Formats: sequence, C-alpha cells, structure tokens
Amino acid sequence: MAQRRRKPQRSKYAGPHPAFVARPRVVLDANALMLPFQFRVNLDAELDRLLGGPEVYVPSSVLRELERLAIRDRTAKSALRLAAKYKVHETDASGDGAVIAAAEALGAHVVTSDRALLEMLRARGILRITLRSKSHLVLE
Repeated sequence: MAQRRRKPQRSKYAGPHPAFVARPRVVLDANALMLPFQFRVNLDAELDRLLGGPEVYVPSSVLRELERLAIRDRTAKSALRLAAKYKVHETDASGDGAVIAAAEALGAHVVTSDRALLEMLRARGILRITLRSKSHLVLE
C-alpha cells in the first residue's frame, strides 16, 4: 500500500517571522509616569492594549526632573520608582526638547498629557498617546 504524501502546511502568518518584527517604541514624559498615581491608570496594561507590548523608554532628563520633584512630592517619588523598570534614553537636552529628541531618535510614540508638548508633537508628526476621561489612554 502506497503512503500518501502530505501537503506542507502554510503558515497563517504572512510576512517575516514574528520574532524578527520590531516592537513599537514609546517615550514617557514626567506627567505620563505620574498618571498611575494620580488617576489609577495601569500604564503597562494600557500600552499593551494600544500597542501590544511596546519597548518603553524614559529620557534621562525626565529622570533628573523627577528626582528634583521627588524631594517634596510623593507622586513624583512613586513615578521615579516606576521609571526604574523602563529603559533609559540618554540625552543632553532638557524638558520637552528631550522628549521630542528621544521620540525622533527612537521612532517612538510619546505618552503625555501636557497640552503644549502635544501641540509640538503634532506639528512634528510624532504619534501621541494621551489620557482620555481620566481612565484610559488613547492613540492620537
């Protein structure tokens, strides 16, 4: 009795192997790191929901800003502890410029609720993630 040849199964995934697909990147500013403590938003869960497990970066200048604020602000102190779990993007710039520079260098989205920064990001065509209804993050 002759054996039947099986057809090779085709992958359901069309494109490069999933292990080789780059994960989206996200840059957090100082107020994004404080959102979980001000509004009880689970930052990691929301980013996973929106982007499916992105690489998260914090500019070094944001860490320095949080260190200054943590001296007298409990929320900043908690945000600084949260920031320790993310990758640090070294930058010489400061303030909003550092966040923009990091986003451009990494090709990343930016998480912020700072209206002035959102406008600068919009003008530069950088994707933005912001808090909506004090309960969840949305991609703009």
